[in-house]
Amino acid sequence: MRRAAVFLALLLCLLWTGAQGEDGGGTGKKEGEFDIQGVKAAHDQSSSETQMSTDVWAELKEIRDMAIEHRIKIQRLEQDNTALEAKMSSSEKEVEELQRENTDLLARVTASENKSTALESRMSSSEKEVEELQRENADRPQVAFSAGLTDSGSVGPFTTDTTLKYSKVFTNIGQAYSPTTGIFTAPVRGAYYFRINAWEDSGQTWTGVELFHNDQRKMRFNDYNDGGGYVSASNGILLQLEKGDVVYIVLIGNYSIYDDSNNRTIFSGFLLFPV
Repeated sequence: MRRAAVFLALLLCLLWTGAQGEDGGGTGKKEGEFDIQGVKAAHDQSSSETQMSTDVWAELKEIRDMAIEHRIKIQRLEQDNTALEAKMSSSEKEVEELQRENTDLLARVTASENKSTALESRMSSSEKEVEELQRENADRPQVAFSAGLTDSGSVGPFTTDTTLKYSKVFTNIGQAYSPTTGIFTAPVRGAYYFRINAWEDSGQTWTGVELFHNDQRKMRFNDYNDGGGYVSASNGILLQLEKGDVVYIVLIGNYSIYDDSNNRTIFSGFLLFPV
C-alpha cells in the first residue's frame, strides 16, 4: 500500500512536468527534463504518509493485542463462571438433599414424639387404673381363715349334734373366725367360699359333719369306717352372706372325727368379693 502511494505521487509529478515542457511555460527547461523539487516534495509527502501508516499499524497491532488479551481474559472468566455455576449447582443439590433428609428426620422425630405421647397417655391411664384398683382393694375388706380341729386325736361321739371348735388357727385375716366358739361371722355382705374335710381311723365307726348358715343346714357328708383302715371326706360350698351372718360346722350325734398334728380335719373360708 505504501509503495503504491509513492508510485502514484511520482507518476503525477512526471505528468505535470511533461505538460510544462510542451507549452514552454516560462520555465526554461528542455524537453526530457523534470522538476526535481516536485519529485522531492512528492517523496517527502510519501515518506510522511509512510510514517503515518507505520504508526497506524503499530496502534492497530496494539489494539489487536489488547483485544486478544481481553478475549483470553473473557474466556477465562467464562470458564471460571462455568466452574462456579457447576459448583453452585452441586451445592444446591447437596442443600436440597440435606433439606430432604432433614424433612425425613423431622417426620420421624414427630412420629416418635406422637408415639411417645400416646404411650405416655396410656401409661398415665394405666397408672390411674392401678391407683383406682389399689384404692378399691384398700377399701375392700380382706377376709380369709383356715383352722385345724385338734392335735388330740378322736373327737366324739356325742349323743347330740355338737358345734366343732377348730382350735388350731393357721390364718385369720380380718379376725372373722372365732376359735373359741368355732363360728365364722361375716363382716360384710358378700360372696364367701367355704371348704371342709373330715377324717376318721377308728374301726366300726361313722364319721360325718354338717355345715350351717345361721340355723339352716347347707351341706352334709358322712362315711363309715368298717375297720379296714381310715375314711375321709371333703366338700366345698359358695354362700352369699349378709353382714353378721354366721357359718359353723356341726358333728353329727353319735359320730366321731379324728385329727392330729398332720392336720387331717380342716375348716377354711374366705371372701370372694363384696356384693
